[in-house]
Amino acid sequence: MKILETSVYRGPNVYALFPVVRHKVDIGVLEDWPTGRLGESFTNPLIAALPSLHEHGCSYGVAGGFIRRLREGEGTWFAHVWEHVAIEIQNIAGADVTFGKTRSADEPGVYNMVFEFEEERVGLEAADLAMKFLTSLLPNELVDPENQIEDFDFEAELESFIRSAQRLALGPSTASLVKAAKDRDIPYMRLNNYSSLIQLGHGRYQKRIQATITSETNYISVELASDKDETNKILADLGLPVPKQYLVRSREDALRAAKRLGFPVVIKPLDGNHGRGISIELEEDEQILEGFDFAKEHSRSRSIIVETFIKGFDHRMLVVNDDLVAVSKRVPGHVIGDGKSTVSELIDEVNSDPRRGVGHEKVLTRLELDAKALEHLEEKNYTPKTVLADGEELYLRSTANLSTGGTAIDVTDIVHPDNREMAVRAVKAIGLDIGGVDFLSADISQSYKDNGAGICEINAAPGFRMHVAPSEGKPRDVAGAVMNMLFPENSPARIPMISITGTNGKTTTARMISHICKMSGHTVGLATTDGVYINGNLTVKGDLTGPMSAQMVLRDPTVDVAVLETARGGMVRSGMGYRHCDIGAVLNISADHLGLKGVDTLEDMARVKRLVVEIARDTAVLNADDEHCLKMAEHTDAKNICYVTMHATHPLVKEHIRVGGRAVVLEQGINGQMITIYEKCAHIPLMWTHLIPSTMEGRAMHNVNNAMFAAGIAFSMGKSLEDIRHGLSSFATSFSQAPGRMNVFDEHPFKVILDYAHNPAAIEAMTNLVDQLTPAGKRIGVFALPGDRRDEDMAEAARIIAGHYDHYICKRDDNPRGRGPDEVPQIIKAALLENGVAEKDISVIPSEEAAVDAALRMAGAGDLVVVFGDEISRCWKQIIYFNRPHNSNPGYEESASNRMDDDGTPDSYETLESRPDGDDSEDHPTSVDLEGMKLIRDKRGVRLAVEPEESD
Repeated sequence: MKILETSVYRGPNVYALFPVVRHKVDIGVLEDWPTGRLGESFTNPLIAALPSLHEHGCSYGVAGGFIRRLREGEGTWFAHVWEHVAIEIQNIAGADVTFGKTRSADEPGVYNMVFEFEEERVGLEAADLAMKFLTSLLPNELVDPENQIEDFDFEAELESFIRSAQRLALGPSTASLVKAAKDRDIPYMRLNNYSSLIQLGHGRYQKRIQATITSETNYISVELASDKDETNKILADLGLPVPKQYLVRSREDALRAAKRLGFPVVIKPLDGNHGRGISIELEEDEQILEGFDFAKEHSRSRSIIVETFIKGFDHRMLVVNDDLVAVSKRVPGHVIGDGKSTVSELIDEVNSDPRRGVGHEKVLTRLELDAKALEHLEEKNYTPKTVLADGEELYLRSTANLSTGGTAIDVTDIVHPDNREMAVRAVKAIGLDIGGVDFLSADISQSYKDNGAGICEINAAPGFRMHVAPSEGKPRDVAGAVMNMLFPENSPARIPMISITGTNGKTTTARMISHICKMSGHTVGLATTDGVYINGNLTVKGDLTGPMSAQMVLRDPTVDVAVLETARGGMVRSGMGYRHCDIGAVLNISADHLGLKGVDTLEDMARVKRLVVEIARDTAVLNADDEHCLKMAEHTDAKNICYVTMHATHPLVKEHIRVGGRAVVLEQGINGQMITIYEKCAHIPLMWTHLIPSTMEGRAMHNVNNAMFAAGIAFSMGKSLEDIRHGLSSFATSFSQAPGRMNVFDEHPFKVILDYAHNPAAIEAMTNLVDQLTPAGKRIGVFALPGDRRDEDMAEAARIIAGHYDHYICKRDDNPRGRGPDEVPQIIKAALLENGVAEKDISVIPSEEAAVDAALRMAGAGDLVVVFGDEISRCWKQIIYFNRPHNSNPGYEESASNRMDDDGTPDSYETLESRPDGDDSEDHPTSVDLEGMKLIRDKRGVRLAVEPEESD
């Protein structure tokens, strides 16, 4: 058995819209040993160790379904069993995960085993433990000698795993806050792997929590609550009921203080927490000295408090945002005798309660017969073998913390009004937004003024476990109260998020929409192929189009709009970096990166890229001229569908418009081409394409299409027509605004265009533009494709450019990506020759730097040089400094005819379609064949009815 590949998807992915792990595994000889053949010697111990597998429905959809799969017929295969056990082990450790899927990877014995996780390392460790356990159940002859496991103690390994999982998982208080956020549709991100630091909300609306400390919690108040002596004085000065106390630093001072206060007393650390180091009801000198030593072990400051003992039950009163939201009566961990069982046996009986588990695994924590418990036994001259009298209570702790086996009873509804007011005053006096009041009272339904009750301390970061899951009584939504404080009703938690994908045009469209938003007053976070930009400033350089770069943007506290270019690579490797976006746009699907990471066909590519519309909540913006994009409308739950088409006669879009749907359409007018928006049957002319600088007076049709997508996205965001026009009219494809995207330099005697086209479709778009430019001289092209593209992609690119240039310089990228030094340029040359290009018109210069230099030296007055570059910055510098070492203004200056006038629309606008003889269907045929396809109409408009995919 071999794990061939492991992928961790931390967000929506091609397998599920939530985090999953995928193991690609070769089960080897076990392909011939399904569970039916392995028999009951495998199945019985598996079920005995994990009886909760009976709850797994598997493909049957009902409890017991998985057990049926194990035993019926030939049974099921090892990888599928592994999936279920990995899920169940996580369930036992407290994770709420259910999803799994195991499918053949189209090779005999090789499977993709996919399962859900909450915490990444916990999921991976669960799979590892599941594999070891299942391997231990197999006959030795089926396991390689080096992988055989002797005397495997699954129970001990499972308990160790649970403890490890708890160290990695969120604590119960933080988990309850995260759940409350999810219930209120507030996004969250864990900011580290080892503590409970959580970001709630995105961008400028974010808040942070760490356990129950919030970003609104006052630091001075936390320090004050930690100083029990100072807290006591402040509360006493306000007339609140607190015990008398002294601060001491020596054993002798502790003894004197106790005698001064009068017995019994309590001794505790000045700066302790969680009940550590506390000794109560001390009445003898020896107890005082022992209590001092014990408290000192748990004190950082070495200062100890001696205070009067208040008799009564321990109550935790939780105050959030100046409101008492929950009260729990806490009882220390204990056992009750039955007249026949030993203490040890009684502890085992208590721990058999299914609500008790290891640490914070379950609602209650198991009782431990540890050193502290043994001390309590010794005080009564008991041992673990002592038989308690019937009804006798034996406490194993002096404090009632749940983490040491204590129980909690909700008493919120019976709290006396005086006690309620007292708790709120006490927390306000310290200044905490969330505070826990430890209140000792014989009866909390009676006023503290009448029964001598008192406050023993105030807690910053109080635990929520006792309130959200009490042992008895009503659970309280205390975490919801915190969410209501941090995010009051109607206050935003999310920033607008736009996710843009497609084979070509992603970067330019993302930059266009970012520019529109910035010009309309937003602080934009932009993640794109050349880096992450915050408010137009490059903060991190590199190809940043994956989930980590998206989280960079969403974590930035200044950002109020996120524009996220979303590439195939990140989605295939790690999934999405966020659960939802507001607007998801898919520009096109064409051959690029095929044959990599399981993406072998255009259908595979479309399945990956449609993720952005599957998670879109408000609007899915789709290319109606691309059949793969058009079919994605059936896979989105977005409120709106906005189609973009270059063909005014597109039948589906016309019907979509007719029923009130949203669309962006390129219409042929008398004076040129007009980008038009349709919304609820309204016809809204936006602007002429020749007035958009990035379209080179309307010639660059790929940028016309990108501008249409930007317009559709901006309109769907609620941007005004003026904002959209102003943004598009002031966005040029200069190197500063769009590096590597149709950058033009015409300050040499010849013109140079630099573009990062790296697939056949992009090269074709640029070649179509070159055909329209008609230079006075010759056309020189510098060509390459990345080395990880297929040979047929390189041949297709050569076919596209053949006959459109006068001279071809074939190069390779700096990184050959597994190819030989001149393999790529030689493949392109061979394909050019096959497509009729003369050998004298082809040069092979592998080095990009040398190839660009040769093209520039070859160019004469009136020529056009087109460079398909890889190292864009270096290429641009070569171009602008070629024989011009003192050039200080290399940017492309758009012509006056490109500049916007007024609002971009003429006083009178008429489309060809509106004229009696207007029909541009021959000039602009739709690229999508809708023959025989059914349409679906709903409140979002019209979409194709596509065949449902095979169910999992």
